[in-house]
Amino acid sequence: MLDQDAIDLLNKLHFDVGALHPKEWSEFAGEHAPAFDFIFTVCDDAALLPRSMWRGNPIFAHWSVPDPARSAGNDAQVRLAYADAFRMLSNRIGIFVNLPLRSLDLMSMQRKLDMIGNPEAAAIVAA
Repeated sequence: MLDQDAIDLLNKLHFDVGALHPKEWSEFAGEHAPAFDFIFTVCDDAALLPRSMWRGNPIFAHWSVPDPARSAGNDAQVRLAYADAFRMLSNRIGIFVNLPLRSLDLMSMQRKLDMIGNPEAAAIVAA
């Protein structure tokens, strides 16, 4: 089920959400699933999933973000929770896509991805 508050925010930010649809985990597991280079979890429960379920040899990072769907309060407070989650993820993705991926060894890459998920350390990676 699509989260209408998330869809409303993405529409407001001019993202094309027309082709979005919910997916089952099984779509990303098993022999017919796509192989991944990176797996980023943002939900603490998702971070506990067995890493062996993912095809390929992905690098894992957990970038915990409070679930805005669980936010309480009036409409403005709920919208703020969604906007805050979007901002956190957008900042982290921006840092990630600007990493010099080709020049990083596996250990350096893992360390940087872990730092991006840590708000106090992310500024060091971005510099």
